[in-house]
Amino acid sequence: MKTGGNGAVRVAMVGLGWWGKKMVTVLKGASGKLDVVCAVEPDPAARGFAAANALDLVTDYREALARDDVEAVILATPHALHEEQIAAAVAAGKHIFCEKPLAMTKAGAVKAVSLCAGAGLVLGMGHERRFEPPVAAILAAAADGKLGRILQIEANFSHDKFLSLDKSNWRLDAAQAPAAGMTATGIHLTDLSVKLLGKPRDVRVACENLASDIPQGDTLSAHIRFEGGGTAYVSASLATPFVSRFAVYGSKGWIEVRDKAHVEAPDGWIVTSAWTGTPITVTEIAPAEPVRDNLVAFADAVRGLGAYPITSEEMIANIALLEAIVQSARSGAVVAVA
Repeated sequence: MKTGGNGAVRVAMVGLGWWGKKMVTVLKGASGKLDVVCAVEPDPAARGFAAANALDLVTDYREALARDDVEAVILATPHALHEEQIAAAVAAGKHIFCEKPLAMTKAGAVKAVSLCAGAGLVLGMGHERRFEPPVAAILAAAADGKLGRILQIEANFSHDKFLSLDKSNWRLDAAQAPAAGMTATGIHLTDLSVKLLGKPRDVRVACENLASDIPQGDTLSAHIRFEGGGTAYVSASLATPFVSRFAVYGSKGWIEVRDKAHVEAPDGWIVTSAWTGTPITVTEIAPAEPVRDNLVAFADAVRGLGAYPITSEEMIANIALLEAIVQSARSGAVVAVA
């Protein structure tokens, strides 16, 4: 694996929309792990932000890839661009951190993962929910057997931020962002479900347009079965005020995590749990910055300081599940995961 030099990993931020700006901002507190040396954004409206953050702004992705001072790229771009942009970065020898989803099909995910692995490049994913302290605690409890056999997952991640978007915004393009809130929020929940329950077997989805004119629908629920047993119920709406809940039920205990605010501006978590023979407890967890912590884990992997915690197999399985969810959202039928 290519680990480059020492010090902060020098990156190009590709895309200075809502989320690209968020990442630039949080990286100011990344303890010298990453240094954003330039940004790629064709929209002239980004000039003010770039100047305020001392970013060298270019409009052509190829220009950033050609720079010797860029070791890695962070892709905060529309979903449909990811596959081509990843291939170009690999050809230029750059490590890649990609916002979700990695691809829209399992074949696309396999290609991206294979290209990076073949070139010895680190591939990171924008699944920051794994880095929220109470969610990380769930994953640890599952790994060490404290939860027992995982039986079921119930999760919802919804908001109404997109209702005010201009109709031309790519996030409201059903071809680029299908199945209601799936690619915006639900994919984080399926990532965690795959991590906890393994390879998904099949899924049945209800996707409706109940309170808006959003082309891809505004309300989705998915019931997922897994090859090794267990189920996950995932819901994602684009037409209700913010809510985020992730609950895992095991044979020895259960844990429910509720976010107090969107990860854009985290404000801590409320954790409710119970274990065999113990009463239900409620605990508040202080705010943290999981977006930054995910990017730091990526930088550490680039420097050879540890493996990136989201595996290639998990990335592929999650996109295979996304592909099946999109198919079921259109048909309403049970769809086998490839």
